[in-house]
Amino acid sequence: MTQAGLPRLVVFTGSTRRPSKSGALGQAIAAVAQGQAELTVEHYDIVDAGPGLGAAFTRKALTPEALRVVEAVEQADALIAVSPVYKGSYAGLFKHLFDFVDPDALAHKPVVVGATGGGHRHALIVEHQLRPLFGFFSALVVPTSVYASDHEFSDGAVVDAGVLDRIGLAGTQLAAQLRGTPRPAATLVAPDFAQTRPARTAVG
Repeated sequence: MTQAGLPRLVVFTGSTRRPSKSGALGQAIAAVAQGQAELTVEHYDIVDAGPGLGAAFTRKALTPEALRVVEAVEQADALIAVSPVYKGSYAGLFKHLFDFVDPDALAHKPVVVGATGGGHRHALIVEHQLRPLFGFFSALVVPTSVYASDHEFSDGAVVDAGVLDRIGLAGTQLAAQLRGTPRPAATLVAPDFAQTRPARTAVG
């Protein structure tokens, strides 16, 4: 939590350029969440971490700039993580930063995952790579992930209606987690095994 007592939402993008489509996507999701829940938002990218991130083999070797970003991710109450897609995978420096994040730092914290790429053939990265990554950290990854292709942006902003719908869903789900909105309890009915067990056939 911040000093003001508001949840701290950190947006981290794996882009080395500014402005970037990944940054714009992360900002759009954060704007939806901030419109529905009281929170503070901080934005970071690889530029903030600086060249010291890639040069470090251990956490102790991180420069102050890179360590600041790692600690911001660890201390966040919620996270939006967006990576550009390179050669069919998330950015190497994006993953390198999370290699330094404490394994317990994101446990039970809400996370939105997203990615940007040149075409829809990269879209499955969010489910096949990003979601498992944050599953390792035991984070509460919201159901809706967001992928946006280059042609779905105009003047640096998402304009595609379908992607905007997913941004809205992801931001709303994140806000609900931060507000502590209770989930509807599922009604579980124990099966009657005595009735469902197949009858035995007498032999001999």
